[in-house]
Order: sequence, then C-alpha cells, then structure tokens
Amino acid sequence: MTDGQDRSEYQTYMWVVAHPDDAEFSSAGTITKLSRQGKRIILIQVTSGNRGTTDRSQTPETLGTTREKEQLEAARREGIDEVVFLRQGDGHIVPDIDLREKIVKQIRIHKPDVVITHDPFRPYAMHPDHRGVGQATHDSVYPTARDHLYFPDHLAEGIEPHKTAEIWYFGSEAPDVFVDITDTFENKIEALKAHVSQVGDGAKLDERLRERSRELAKDQPFELAEAFKSVKMNR
Repeated sequence: MTDGQDRSEYQTYMWVVAHPDDAEFSSAGTITKLSRQGKRIILIQVTSGNRGTTDRSQTPETLGTTREKEQLEAARREGIDEVVFLRQGDGHIVPDIDLREKIVKQIRIHKPDVVITHDPFRPYAMHPDHRGVGQATHDSVYPTARDHLYFPDHLAEGIEPHKTAEIWYFGSEAPDVFVDITDTFENKIEALKAHVSQVGDGAKLDERLRERSRELAKDQPFELAEAFKSVKMNR
C-alpha cells in the first residue's frame, strides 16, 4: 500500500457488498494479498444477486442459489475466511435503519479493523443497491457500531460494540490507498471466473481488467493496482 500508513497491527478486514462478484471485481487482488499475509477476511453479502440476469429461464430462487454457490467458490479461491449472506432483496436495497442494524451486528460480531464497501458518494453511481449498501455501511461504522445504546438488543445477545479503525471505499473518484496486485492479478481473474452466471467463460476478463488495473497504478511504483478511498475513524 502506498499511502504511507502503518497497518501492520490490523488483523481483520471486512467487505460489505451488494451482489456476488462485487468484491471480486473491485478487490479480489487485495483480498488474496491480505489473505496470504495471514489476515482474516470476512465477506458480508447483502443480496444474493437473485435478479441479475437476462436469462428468462431463471427464477429469483434458482438464480440466488446459483450465485451464492458461485460466491462461496470465489471466496475459496481468494482465501476468504467467512461469507455471511444477509439475503436482502436484489434491487430493493434502501439504506434504512433495518439494514443498518444487520450490518452493525456483523461489525460487532467480527470486529474488523477495516470495513470496505461501495463508495456511496461517487457522482452518478448508477446501481441503487451499490449506493444503498455503501450508505448503510458508512452509517453503520461510526458512531452506530461503536456506541452501546444503538441496538441494545445486541448486548442482550452478548454482542459488544466495536470501534473500527478505518473504512475504505472502492470505486471512488479520489482514491488514496493503492494496493499492488501485480502478483495476485491472476488470482483475481480466477476468482471472477467462479461467477459463471455473470461472466460466462471469462475469456475477455483478463484484457479488460488488466487495462483498468494499469490505469489505477499509473502513478505508482508497480504495474497493477486496486484502489480505495480511506477514512480513519476516531478511536
């Protein structure tokens, strides 16, 4: 990472994403890199992507089952430690208090040092689920997950509040954390190929994503990058 911050003490990274394949398109090289460093990786899958198809033979039930299986295989290829499916409705995400409670609960259970999600502040972001999950996650990290009077039922379940050190946004127009994925780019492609319902045989993935990764790394001392906007929390 090239922002000069010492994150050696961080042990747990949590991705909160809208659809199966969102983590892989945005971050699979970073996930694989962190996993190889012995970091604990948690993926919170808010929807199961059960409407993301043009195949009229699919139903939401069959597609959701397929995409969850694909996500589990992609996670295995990346070295993700745990995948949690919240099974919220694809295309129905609203950043309301109910969704925030679900995300806060996962933050308190897994106690991540860094939470990574969609950038909800990106101008003209098209997909409402991306905006909704990003906004709900942003609102969950601070102060909600930290302060015990938010969702006190969690305390009754033995789930304690948690202070996250940083939140990272992928897809940002102003990234400041650039991760060298030169050595894990092929792993990114292999993880994405697990999402057969979305990418088919993945024949064109390498060329397209390699070009994008080069663009992100153009001012960095390495060839290929994934990029994030970081915000530090007051601890």
